[in-house]
Amino acid sequence: MELRQLEYFVQVARLQHVTKAAEELHVAQSAVSRQIHRLEEELGIRLFMQRGRNVQLTPVGQLFLRRAESILGDLDRAVMEIHEFLDPEVGEIRLGFPHSLGIHLVPQVVAAFRKVHPNVKFRFRQGMYPSLIRDIVDAEVDLAFISPFPENNEQVTGEVILTESLYAILPTNHPLAAEEAINLSELKDETFVLFGNGYSLRPIVWDACKEAGFTPRIGFESEESGTIRGLVAAGMGVSLLPEMAMYETSSMMPAVVKISEPEVTRTIGIIHRSSEKLPLVVQIFHSFLVDFFKNDYKSL
Repeated sequence: MELRQLEYFVQVARLQHVTKAAEELHVAQSAVSRQIHRLEEELGIRLFMQRGRNVQLTPVGQLFLRRAESILGDLDRAVMEIHEFLDPEVGEIRLGFPHSLGIHLVPQVVAAFRKVHPNVKFRFRQGMYPSLIRDIVDAEVDLAFISPFPENNEQVTGEVILTESLYAILPTNHPLAAEEAINLSELKDETFVLFGNGYSLRPIVWDACKEAGFTPRIGFESEESGTIRGLVAAGMGVSLLPEMAMYETSSMMPAVVKISEPEVTRTIGIIHRSSEKLPLVVQIFHSFLVDFFKNDYKSL
C-alpha cells in the first residue's frame, strides 16, 4: 500500500467523483482510477459504488476513510513538527478558550506574543468547558485556556495561571450600588441574572450564594456576559461577574461592587494533552504564557 493510493482515495471520497479528484490532484483520471483499483485489490474489498457519474463509498469504504484521513493527518502533523523544529518562528498554534476570555485576555496575550514572534500563526476555537476538554483530548487544539482549572482529569495536564475575583454587579440605582464592598448575603432577596447551564461561571455563583446562606432566585439566563451586564443595568436583577467581564463597556453599564464575604474567585488555567509532547512552537508559547501571567498581566 502506497501513500499516494491513500491520498487519491481520500480525494475521491471527499468529492465523490473520480474526474474532479484527478483535476484537484493535477493528475490524469486514469492514474487515479488505476491506483484506487490497486488499493481495492490489495485490501480485497470494494471501496466505492458507482452512482451515475458519481461514486459513493461502500460501508467498509466509509470505515477505511476515517482511518486513511487519520493516517494522512498524522503525517501532516509530523511534517509540520519537523518544520517547526527547524524554524519554530513560522509554526501554527491551535488555541481554545471560553467566550469570557476572548474579550480581553486572549487578544492581550496573543498580541504580546506576536510582538516577539510575529510570524507565528494562530487558529482559534471557542467553546464551553466540556467542549474545550474534549477538543484537547481529541487533539483539535494544542492548548486551551479553561476556567475553572480541571483538578482531576488524567487526560489533560497544565497549571493555574490566574485566580480572578468575582464582583457583584447591581443596577446603578440599587441601595447598595454606592458601597465599596458588600456581604453576598445582602443580595439574598434579589433576582439574579446568571449564565445558563453548561457555563462554568454558573456553579461558581451558585455555590457562593449557598455558602452565603441562600439559594439564588433566577429571573433571567444568558450566554453572554455583555447581555448579563445590560440586563442588570436595566434593573432586571443582580449578578456576579469576573474582573475581565468589566473591561468591555457600553451605554448600559451596572454598578460594580466588591464582595467581602465570602471570597468568590475563579481559577483560570492553561491545559494540554497529558500523553503528548507539545510541538516546539507551542512549547515556546506555553512558556511565554506562564511568564506573562507571572510578571506582565494587569488585572483591574
